[in-house]
Amino acid sequence: MDAFYASVEQRDDPSLRGKPVAVGGSRERGVVAAASYEARVFGVRSAMPSSTARRKCPDLVFVKPRFDVYKAVSQQIRAVFADYTPLIEPLSLDEAYLDVTENLKHMTSATQIAQQIKLAIKEATGLTASAGVSYNKFLAKLASDHNKPDGLFVIKPTQGLAFVETLRVGQFHGIGPATAAKMNQLGIATGLDLRQQTEAFLVRHFGKAGRFYHAIANAIDDRPVRPDRERKSIGSETTFSTDLFTWDELTDGLQGPITDLWQDCQRLKTVGRTLTLKVKFADFQQITRSRSFGSPISDATQLTFLAYELMTVLMPLPKGVRLLGVSLSNLESTDGSVDRHEIGKQLEIGF
Repeated sequence: MDAFYASVEQRDDPSLRGKPVAVGGSRERGVVAAASYEARVFGVRSAMPSSTARRKCPDLVFVKPRFDVYKAVSQQIRAVFADYTPLIEPLSLDEAYLDVTENLKHMTSATQIAQQIKLAIKEATGLTASAGVSYNKFLAKLASDHNKPDGLFVIKPTQGLAFVETLRVGQFHGIGPATAAKMNQLGIATGLDLRQQTEAFLVRHFGKAGRFYHAIANAIDDRPVRPDRERKSIGSETTFSTDLFTWDELTDGLQGPITDLWQDCQRLKTVGRTLTLKVKFADFQQITRSRSFGSPISDATQLTFLAYELMTVLMPLPKGVRLLGVSLSNLESTDGSVDRHEIGKQLEIGF
């Protein structure tokens, strides 16, 4: 979907149309959850601190998120997908992979299916979507971002290699800013540069991910569309209105995320064996600390104790802390009956 949260707000409030809109908290410690295309012209992006967004765009209009509305619209979109294929792998409320190799409409053109889905979404929700069509997930994702908004871009099997080689590695889905910077230091700037490296070289510098990078540089991605894709982690975090400096402030601040995380574990009937602490300092430097255990964390008291134990490595604090978060991964069902689709749902953080 195109600027999903912001587009929903502009749809429901005509006075916002044509204006730069940010969905999120407008306070000093707020964060932008989504930005309209009018706001993006000024450099406003999701996950940007609200104070930075306002400096970039003084006329920016902040709107509080309405996740219940976004979920309802997402269900409408999912219903459109389901008219064409049961093979739907959701990535978030507004994005999914669809395998239409065999489809419920018995159509032979994926491009025509994408065109019909875009029209059906527009009719059902009044919103625009962008589609990427290709022969694997990596290329389809790249294509979906290539011609936004309201775009449709196709990468045919004969075009995959040529398309990949012209892109900067930072444009690759799955290569983040830190990895892209490391690649640049190694003289790898484009897809063509990446393709010219051996798999052994990439594994030596990037570990197991090096095999994936070698494959996508050659436009190869054999991952199937998985409608039963399970969530790999569950977490919660909080941004504080003032920086935290003492141990007591840290433990008090972490209690909210711990409580929210454990409530989600109970709701989803799942536990985890790896605990991760996320810390963002006042200067926006971010660190994580993780620890894995032989058995799952079994209750809120144990979760609290272990989270505090991870946090001791921060003391004495080198600078103020603006955000704390906790997450669990290596998830396991507590009764064998957890709804795998439920685990896959996006968990939101309130603003």
